[in-house]
Amino acid sequence: MQLSPLCGVLVCMSSPLLVIYNPVAGRGRVRDAWPQVEQALRQAGVAFEAVATRAPLDATQLARQAAGSSNGRYQGVVAIGGDGTLHEALNGLLQASGEQPTLPLGIIPLGNGDDFAKVVPPEAPVGGKPFDWRTAVQIIAAGRTRLFDAVRMQGDHLRPDLGSGPHYLANGMDVGFGALATLNFLTIPRFLKGMTAYTAAILKTMIAYPTLRIRIQLDDQPFFEQTTTMTAVTNGRCFANGFWVCPQAQADDGLLDLMVADAVSRLTILNLIPKITKGTHTAEPVLKMLRARRVVIESDAPLVVEADGELPYLETHRLELTVLPRVMRLYA
Repeated sequence: MQLSPLCGVLVCMSSPLLVIYNPVAGRGRVRDAWPQVEQALRQAGVAFEAVATRAPLDATQLARQAAGSSNGRYQGVVAIGGDGTLHEALNGLLQASGEQPTLPLGIIPLGNGDDFAKVVPPEAPVGGKPFDWRTAVQIIAAGRTRLFDAVRMQGDHLRPDLGSGPHYLANGMDVGFGALATLNFLTIPRFLKGMTAYTAAILKTMIAYPTLRIRIQLDDQPFFEQTTTMTAVTNGRCFANGFWVCPQAQADDGLLDLMVADAVSRLTILNLIPKITKGTHTAEPVLKMLRARRVVIESDAPLVVEADGELPYLETHRLELTVLPRVMRLYA
């Protein structure tokens, strides 16, 4: 057995990992890279069983089953894909653990954004890139784990296929411009990938984007009303491949970070974009940078919610987000 010095967790290296890979993640990037990743894992001495997802939510079910195995068959789970694959696997693990520290989870980032991987470890610099998949293999092979925060998200009108319980996220969520950009991303030609694809989605969103009237509560403070182009609540720092929305966020500090943008013009958005890609926007007068352990967002009009690149709510009127301190156990 191998001891992780960062969290005092014994990792039984004789038990296999369950490797969950999403062939369509990264617009086919995982499918193309999987033979090399598989070989690298074996060469690194990692014992594992691998399964490919075939449909949305497969990773959630597979991770939940792996963590819920009564005989402790798996020592951990590895998610190969992007933020959406990580999102699904995390939901399965937290469902199985009852919001207690999860079975160890490894990330091999091969998606379009890989935004949460940019803050593992938390000391990673703003503007940095996620560790590559080869580095990820070595991190997993070392067997060391570290605890990170996750976020519980509850609202009305959760997508029926997601069940009725709380939903969880690793990186962040938003309403307004970013959520619409996520919808538009689905329409971008598949030959565009990474930042190019996200830029195309943002340009399309600029044509017609929403202005929302919402009410926000931080912890137990009174609600305040806000007309907003976009409001984001984050655990991580980066959105959409290269937008450092909350550059001072730490994914293990027990806090949620918010960026609340006023209703702004297209010209203002164009001026903000290069600053957000560098994380130098936080003093802009049209933005509020806030922190809380619990955030409630309400709206009379239905809201589309983007979370970790997914769209769990398409017409919610109330959303409550609560930080779950140090429950996501990652190989790091």
